Amino acid sequence: MLKNFELKKIFNLIKERDVYFISTFFGFFLGVFFYTFFTPNYNNQRSKIYLDVPKGAVFSNVVDSLYVKGVIPSKTNMKIAALFRRTDKKIKAGRYVILDGQSYFDLLELFLKGQPKSQKLVTIPEGIWQHNLAKLLKEELGIDSSKFMELSSDREFIKNLNLNVKNLEGYLLPDTYYFYDDVDAKDVLIKLESEMDLLFTDSVKKRITELGMTQHEVLTMASIIDAESNVISEFGKISSVYHNRLKKRIKLQADPTVQYLLRGRKRFNKVYFRDLEIDSPYNTYKYYGLPPGPINNPGKEAIIAALYPEEGDYYFLMATGNGDHAFAKTLAEHQQNVRKYREWRNSK
Repeated sequence: MLKNFELKKIFNLIKERDVYFISTFFGFFLGVFFYTFFTPNYNNQRSKIYLDVPKGAVFSNVVDSLYVKGVIPSKTNMKIAALFRRTDKKIKAGRYVILDGQSYFDLLELFLKGQPKSQKLVTIPEGIWQHNLAKLLKEELGIDSSKFMELSSDREFIKNLNLNVKNLEGYLLPDTYYFYDDVDAKDVLIKLESEMDLLFTDSVKKRITELGMTQHEVLTMASIIDAESNVISEFGKISSVYHNRLKKRIKLQADPTVQYLLRGRKRFNKVYFRDLEIDSPYNTYKYYGLPPGPINNPGKEAIIAALYPEEGDYYFLMATGNGDHAFAKTLAEHQQNVRKYREWRNSK
């Protein structure tokens, strides 16, 4: 009887020790687990970290990006946390803003829910060249500039927009727009082209017919007007000069068309006599009529000016050096303006 009692006491002692050992181990494990996966990971970076997760992204690649950007100190821990949370195959595509101090589970929760879309305000200046627009969109929205330029001249893409042109330069309306962070080149092109299309109402189309022009020619004219001056109040008079020269079959001799040929060079804004001999249909010093297409993306004011030129017999214009232009009806008046400009320039 005594032996059975002592044996039972020993067994109870062993059980108590096991419970104590197991609970201590379990508590230690929980502490380590909590410290590892729930405490903040500080990257000590002052600015926000952006992470783009494309559709169909492999979780291991996302983990690699987080590690390279310094968001997490351990790739292994991130993958272990994902197994517990079962999120390795449920991450949502999007652009994520990673804040300093997010734990592994904070990050997994973020990828599970998906980043709420945010919008960015982007201003596209009037008269912007297509390649400069591509650069602007890359800087502001992270859009692939090469893809943007490629789509701009993609025949199938342009055909789907119901346009019959070689490229979309001139057909994208400059303005201030709100774009989502995850917008792509295709989305932007469709948006800008659709806004331009809205300008050409039935009454505008009627006006184009009255002028004996096409929409393409109006946009081409508007692009030259927009490039010629930064003074909007001059647009109507500049339009008058070019419309009058077209009617009389006089070469437009518009410097912006030659500058278009010089784009990409450091001195594109300076036109020398030798540049006037460049053999290109865009060279309006060498060829009659309008160039083959727009030389930039004109704004609303330039388009309105191309549609409604100011009345007058102006055939000549030249920069005064003060940001505006001097206009003349005759060659004699123009030569007088040239002399005045040279005198002003020599006095500097």
